Amino acid sequence: MKRNTKKGQSHKEVLRFCGFALPSTFIWTTVVLIPFIYGIIITFTDWNGLAQNLHFVGLENYRAVLSDVSFQDSFFKTVKYVFFTVIGSNLLLALALTDGIKWQKIFRTGFFTPNVIGGIILGYIWNFIFSYALTGLGKQFGISWLSKSWLTSPNTALAALIIVSIWQLSGYLMVLYIAGLTNVPSELIEAAKIDGANDQQVIRNVKIPLIRNSVTICIFLAIARTFMSFDINLSLTSGGPYKSTELIAYKIYQTAFGSMKFGAGQAEAVVLFLIVATVSLLQVYFTRRGGEH
Repeated sequence: MKRNTKKGQSHKEVLRFCGFALPSTFIWTTVVLIPFIYGIIITFTDWNGLAQNLHFVGLENYRAVLSDVSFQDSFFKTVKYVFFTVIGSNLLLALALTDGIKWQKIFRTGFFTPNVIGGIILGYIWNFIFSYALTGLGKQFGISWLSKSWLTSPNTALAALIIVSIWQLSGYLMVLYIAGLTNVPSELIEAAKIDGANDQQVIRNVKIPLIRNSVTICIFLAIARTFMSFDINLSLTSGGPYKSTELIAYKIYQTAFGSMKFGAGQAEAVVLFLIVATVSLLQVYFTRRGGEH
């Protein structure tokens, strides 16, 4: 009787587990795993998105991607964009809004709001700002560098894209940094100030060492997100002018849906996936390493 009771309980536990695990596993398999495997297969074909038959071309798409000058150009533009966006969006805003300034909760809400709005909408809003609002102010007050839209010049369009991306990403990273900064013991800060440390020394020698895990996570999250940036690139500049802001994700979109080269476009997407996966693995490594010290 006891054995039958135990078997019945184990069967119920298995059924309960399957009831929770199988639906999510099925969704993940059909939405993520199968399309991922199918995408890998497409990279070895010359599929144009319409043909019913797939013609295998081996590693030709990968060779074409690695030797494609326009892809390399988009990659280096993306690296430049990632570098300045990550530098501009990390830590400074959180430090300013945990310093006890007046209305800091209202400012936190305001700075986080752009992260809630979709990138497509943000791009169109800032397109209007750069094309009409700022140019109107420039002409009204005689400011020459504002009189012409930054989006119309290859020399300034990427800078405009970086500014908008910093504006959107800063609020998201701010929340993560604030979670770490609020856990820094106030006794340590007070002791450092009693010993004669100024604000910069407190930040450098007390706060940052105690939130190094938050710093590591935020930096690598920012790198991964900016490498995959697409929506703002699409709605703000559409890669222009003259492809001066064509980031790697937008280049993949253009190759696949603009040139109807889905095999080559998917090969470019696999290269981007490997880059982002490497960044994520480095994040895990450095986070664990920081936690051990």
